[in-house]
Amino acid sequence: MKKTVSIFSSLALLAGVMAGCGPQDEAKPKENENEGKTEVSEDGMPPKPEKLVVWEDVKRGVALEPAIKAFEEKYGIKVEYKEVEMATKQRDQLRLDGPAGTGPDVITVPHDQIGQLVTEGLIREINVDQAVLDTFTESSIAAQMYDGKLYGLPKAVETPVFIYNKKLMDKAPETMDELYQFSKEFTKGDQYGFLALWDNFYFAHGVIAGMGGYVFKNNNGALDRNDIGLNNEGAVKGTEYIQKWYKELFPKGIIGENGGSAMDGLFNEGKAASVMNGPWAFQGMRDAGIDIGVAPMPKLPNGEPVKTFMGVKGWHVSAFSKHPEWATKLIEFITNEENAKKRFELTREIPPVKSLINDPLIAEDEGAKAVAIQSQYAIPMPNIPEMAEVWGPMATALQLVANQKAEPKQALDEAVKTIKTNIETNHPSK
Repeated sequence: MKKTVSIFSSLALLAGVMAGCGPQDEAKPKENENEGKTEVSEDGMPPKPEKLVVWEDVKRGVALEPAIKAFEEKYGIKVEYKEVEMATKQRDQLRLDGPAGTGPDVITVPHDQIGQLVTEGLIREINVDQAVLDTFTESSIAAQMYDGKLYGLPKAVETPVFIYNKKLMDKAPETMDELYQFSKEFTKGDQYGFLALWDNFYFAHGVIAGMGGYVFKNNNGALDRNDIGLNNEGAVKGTEYIQKWYKELFPKGIIGENGGSAMDGLFNEGKAASVMNGPWAFQGMRDAGIDIGVAPMPKLPNGEPVKTFMGVKGWHVSAFSKHPEWATKLIEFITNEENAKKRFELTREIPPVKSLINDPLIAEDEGAKAVAIQSQYAIPMPNIPEMAEVWGPMATALQLVANQKAEPKQALDEAVKTIKTNIETNHPSK
């Protein structure tokens, strides 16, 4: 669960969004002072810069190097990269280095930071051909959108999947109904058929959204902070389904702050046949000697997929770049099929490139294939700053439900009321 903790730590930082004060005007491509015309090459691109600078995540440069080399050979533009921690340091350092003129042309950040970066004027909208967009899964492109505009291209995705102990379960079930029946028969004493951290909204969202709930209404790529669907009919049904598992089959020990470590312990000790967890958990399970199988989440009782939250790492053009067109060309190049495949080989980061889902390299990697397939049903975590106000109230509501201390409708109504109040207080309308 270390990865989950880092996700929430990153999201918590969104609460301190600064007012829009970025260099939108200064960062626009500058026109030639002579006659106000912009120089362009025959292919419609501006003159080539001598150099572009990229900030890559730590310990990931090895995957960027072959892509850079190929780009340099094709376009004759020198590309330098620097490894800077992705979760918070790239954003924080860009605030200083960008205005000083010492920042990069391209950065990489988790998609849930896009709203804040746009609000602060740190990254710019990009324009790419439809053929480029069609390279990627629809959900991964949606993650790069803010207020209906595109601000990056995706490089890697992660989302929770179904993980099972092959010694205890022959194969992954197709439906949650099958899993429920298996769990009823298997669960006895300190053995459990299936475990999930559904008092944690990051994981519970998959059930709630699959039943028809939503966080913020998505209007063609623009999230409406005033339209919250976390207490609608579908959300209530999803939460009732969650309550059923806690009431009948889940142990009380996986509720609350220590729930993640308790669940991991049960699975790694061979006491749980299956769990819902993410790719960050694979290695620890294998290190514990568990022969794991991995599959997309089984379908819900209504026939819909579990619509898990998805995290997307992307490439973005700095608002301070003097060469935004070429910076955009660079991120198109380093995310293409060939370079995405090479990145997976070197880092095991799973690319949201549609053509690679059935590529033997990924198809023969059970975990990667499961994440790739599940990501097609997943919903990107909302990337607007107001999302920071959702986690706390939803955690409270889900824990009340899990502990049988409140009915789903009552708990969700109270959560949404609190979310709306906090949004109005901490993110006043302009």
